[in-house]
Amino acid sequence: MYFGLSEDQLMLQDSVGRYLEGASELEEVRRFVDGEGALAETLHKGLEELGVPFVLLPEAQGGLGMGVLEAALISETLGRHVSPSAFTAAYGMAVIGLREAGDEDWLSQIASGSARMGVGLTEAIGGRDDAGLTVSGDTVSGRASFVMGADGATHFLLTSGDQLVAVERGSKGVSETELTTIDRTRTVLTLDLDNAAASVVAGNNHAEAQRKMIDAGRVLLAADSLGAAAMMLEKAVEYSKDRDQFNRPIASFQAVKHMCAEMAAKLEPCRAMVWYAAYAQDHVPEEASLMACLAKSHMQEVGKFVARTATEVHGGMGFTDLLGLHYWFKRIGANRQLLGGPEKLRAEAAELQGWVG
Repeated sequence: MYFGLSEDQLMLQDSVGRYLEGASELEEVRRFVDGEGALAETLHKGLEELGVPFVLLPEAQGGLGMGVLEAALISETLGRHVSPSAFTAAYGMAVIGLREAGDEDWLSQIASGSARMGVGLTEAIGGRDDAGLTVSGDTVSGRASFVMGADGATHFLLTSGDQLVAVERGSKGVSETELTTIDRTRTVLTLDLDNAAASVVAGNNHAEAQRKMIDAGRVLLAADSLGAAAMMLEKAVEYSKDRDQFNRPIASFQAVKHMCAEMAAKLEPCRAMVWYAAYAQDHVPEEASLMACLAKSHMQEVGKFVARTATEVHGGMGFTDLLGLHYWFKRIGANRQLLGGPEKLRAEAAELQGWVG
């Protein structure tokens, strides 16, 4: 049995990577974060030409009918280039939720490009006291916090108890506030809804759809952090070879060698873990939730270690904007908390395995 990526999967990741190498260069990311240019929309159009938004869409709706593993490979590549993309929410979580619920109309709108979904599921995980939505007929009121995938979104897919509802962005009764997070490459919102017109997603299995959305979202965030951490490691190794002290590269110093080796030793096993967690979403459903919790919690701990250690290898330069290392550092930090931090996910994993009451 062959345990690895197929030729098609490698080709998919390579195609996305080669595009982002030119389109999502660090200078372009920096300009986007500073409020200049429209990199997010430019990347969306370029990725659309590669078929990226259609990866998880069913073939019946004009999609490619691929799985979460292929989506994770794309997320890994986006994280590697700290690309300002709404892929995780708009074409990962939203599509999976609508697909599971069986709402072909919304899937067709996403496939045609007439709809792009931001996703708010924080309240399904553990919301704040002042958050939560209430559906009354065809309207919805309340607050949805930490809504992901806001860049370019035309609609928001939100949770109200066991229901999934969609609201149109900018419609009457929908007020949005941008949250200031450490990661400025992606936009996160708080939505306040006051009798806003809402469309309840078709189908009756909304609770299962929410669970699958959360599981897949956690895997895709873990993959994003994997790509970001891998790039930080590569940058640390490259810098250590170029930086001289005492007339010799710092890569020749034993302490620096150990730092780089420890990062590589901790990071490499994460790749298989994240890939398997993504594979399990479609092929090993009985392990899907558990593996999503384990992969994200472990990847975020390793990501934190790599981000800190890679910065240390760069010395004082690692903290400057000149190298831009902080973009990857902050990306990993934001991913750590979205859809649940490591501590919460380990507690969920314990419950799933019957270790706690």
